[in-house]
Amino acid sequence: MKIMFKKPRSSPAPAPDRTARIHFSGLCAGYPGRPVLSEVGARIPKSATTALVGPNGSGKSTLLGVLAGVIPPTAGHLQHHGGRPPAFVPQRGAVGDTLPLTVRQTVEMGRWGERGPWRRLTRRDHATVDAALDRLAIGDLAPRQLGELSGGQRQRALIAQGLAQESDLLLLDEPTTGLDPEARERIGALLTALVAEGVTVVQATHDLEAARAADACLLLQDGRLAGRGRPDEVLTTAALARVWQSPR
Repeated sequence: MKIMFKKPRSSPAPAPDRTARIHFSGLCAGYPGRPVLSEVGARIPKSATTALVGPNGSGKSTLLGVLAGVIPPTAGHLQHHGGRPPAFVPQRGAVGDTLPLTVRQTVEMGRWGERGPWRRLTRRDHATVDAALDRLAIGDLAPRQLGELSGGQRQRALIAQGLAQESDLLLLDEPTTGLDPEARERIGALLTALVAEGVTVVQATHDLEAARAADACLLLQDGRLAGRGRPDEVLTTAALARVWQSPR
C-alpha cells in the first residue's frame, strides 16, 4: 500500500526496500493548531521488533497513529510493504472502563475489519477469536466485563483483539506501562514469539528494558528523529540524557 502526501523538496520518496515492512520520509503530522511530527523518516524492518522511544510529547503516539492510519499526515511519503492493514493496539487507558463490553466481545471486534460490525461472525471468525484468547491465556476471562479486569488482564484482552485481526503488522502504544513485572514478561515473551512467526511489531514505549530488547529503535525528540538503528547504538547514556533533558 502506497500513500503519497505533499513532499518537502528535501525529502524525496525512499527507494524500494524488500527488507522493510514500512518506509516513510518527510512525515509531518499533528492536531488542529498543534503540529507534532516534523520531517520524520525511517524504515521499519520486516519480521522484527522496532521500539519508538522518547519522553512524553516527543511524538511516539502520533507516529504510531500515522503508521496505523488513524492520524493523517499533513506531508511526507508513507509506504506499507504488506498485504493486510495493520492491527493497532492503543493504550489501555484510551478504552473506557465503563464500556459494557465483555472480554470476548472486545476480542471479537478484531474481526470487524473482515465482517463489519453488523454481520454475524462465521465459524472461522469464532475459531480465530478463541485462538487469540488462548494465546493470551484469558479464555477463562471471556465472559467478564473489561472494567472488572486488572491492568495486565485488560492489556492482554486488547492485544488479543489485535491478534484476532490476523495482520502481519502489530502496532502497540505503551503495551506494558503500569503493569507488574510478571505481566510485562508475559507480553514481552508473546511479542518475541510473534516476531519469530513473521509478524512485524512496532511498540511505543517508556520501558527502556523492552526497548533495548528490540531489534531496532527510533529515538524521538520534540517531534523529530534524534536517532535510529540498533538499540545499543541509539539508547546510549549520552543520547538519553540529551533527549530527556532538552528544554521544551
